[in-house]
Amino acid sequence: MDLTLVAIAALTFAGANPAVAPADLPAGPRLPVARLAAALPAPAPRDSIFEYSPFYYKRLTLHRWGSYTMLPLFAAQYLVGSKLYNGTAGDGTKDTHEIIALSTAGLFAINTTTGLWNLWDGRKDPKDRGRRFTHAAFMLVADAGFVTTGIIAGDAEQGGGGRASTHRAVAISSMVVSTVGWLMMTELFRKD
Repeated sequence: MDLTLVAIAALTFAGANPAVAPADLPAGPRLPVARLAAALPAPAPRDSIFEYSPFYYKRLTLHRWGSYTMLPLFAAQYLVGSKLYNGTAGDGTKDTHEIIALSTAGLFAINTTTGLWNLWDGRKDPKDRGRRFTHAAFMLVADAGFVTTGIIAGDAEQGGGGRASTHRAVAISSMVVSTVGWLMMTELFRKD
């Protein structure tokens, strides 16, 4: 007789189903429950299986590709902004600064939308949940900083000095916060 069938029957009799009587067990050698349980393979640990939609992965791809443009945009904006701040700007520097700022705003609009949408879709997935929510918090703080940077941009242009310093400090702080948020999602910091 198949040992597995006997093991299942014996374990069932041992307490999982009190309605099974010894007479209901298949005929054959009877093993003590402890020995029988030790002979069975241990059940595999349950992985939480969480299925995402195909649209989730499309948004994730768009989100990742957008994030790859973030650091080059920051570098360009810093260089152009430094020229404006130091007074060494040439013709078209201000326009270039505005174009890069609008590109950064567009990037953050797209990545905030795709990121929050995917965060919502994956809210019940326990894998990397803490890191995903922390990343979202960092990026939302950076979003607020960039909105503030845009709001005070006009004051920086007209007021010079202290206002320009405030504009620059908020912009650089937002870049740092978003870079930290970006880094925590890169392969360098993955545990798996």
